[in-house]
Amino acid sequence: MAVLPDDLSSALDEELARHPVGRLSQSVDRLSARYRQGDAATSPILASEVDVAAYAGYRMPATYAAVHAVLAEAASRAPGFEPRTQVDVGGGTGAAVWAAAAVWPSLAKCAVVEQVAGAIGLGKRLAANALQAPVRNAEWRRGFVDPAAPAPEADLVTLSYVLGELPGATRPDVVRWLAAKAEAVALIEPGTPAGYERIRAARAELIDLGLHVVAPCPHDAACPIEPGKDWCHFAARLPRSGLHRRLKAATLGFEDEKFAYVVAARFTPERPDARIIRHPKKHKGWVALDLCTGDGLKPGVAVSKKQGPRYRAARDAEWGDGWSST
Repeated sequence: MAVLPDDLSSALDEELARHPVGRLSQSVDRLSARYRQGDAATSPILASEVDVAAYAGYRMPATYAAVHAVLAEAASRAPGFEPRTQVDVGGGTGAAVWAAAAVWPSLAKCAVVEQVAGAIGLGKRLAANALQAPVRNAEWRRGFVDPAAPAPEADLVTLSYVLGELPGATRPDVVRWLAAKAEAVALIEPGTPAGYERIRAARAELIDLGLHVVAPCPHDAACPIEPGKDWCHFAARLPRSGLHRRLKAATLGFEDEKFAYVVAARFTPERPDARIIRHPKKHKGWVALDLCTGDGLKPGVAVSKKQGPRYRAARDAEWGDGWSST
């Protein structure tokens, strides 16, 4: 499971304790409805201090889990990439900064760009006693996702769960703006068909700029999934605290955060031959893998017990893992 760092978890609990649970739950209900819409907002999402706290309690653990999973996969495919600077655009209360610092010890300077003053204030308080220096010393800037502004300049630029809040016509310009001065760009959206379509379009823009896909795709070719018939997404499991369960009116002690993403960079990554894009189907004596490869989709690739080590690898493989053709 993707567990929040202890220092972040403790700080988040302290912030949530400042507000009545009932008011937090009401805000969570409103935020949840807006989040499910997945369209550009016409009114402020975080309109009060309670909304900001509810947002942090409701979304920060899941956002951290997704971003951490994405960046950890990127790091595994680019072992020579050791970013020292990060700019997180539309960063809310800073989940992506915490995740990046956990993945890359090389990080020395981080910045969060966020338009909601209350989110900046809460993000600063959460980061004040962070054990990781780049989180504790992060720069917080009030700003918008604005392609007319100077482009973010950093080794790593991140944008998570923001594209869906923007008008569709502006998204290509935003993607190009994010990548203009970055060594690597990570974009994350909800793991829905609409979220995947936004990532698919952003991926095409990044490739058109000359960047290489680091993850999840094992190639820079056009996405082989037929639009409208399927979508590419992944999941990260995270635990729920008692308060988290109450805020979400949930009973399970965990949840699966589903997300679509792309990481692209100016360098050539070490990509696997294929990516497992669905839960492996495990049968007696054989495993079926749905793969995305440079030659297109390969559904139901069978790996039998007769193949020895390869079969054992298939038995241990999970949705989202890379897969070798040999």
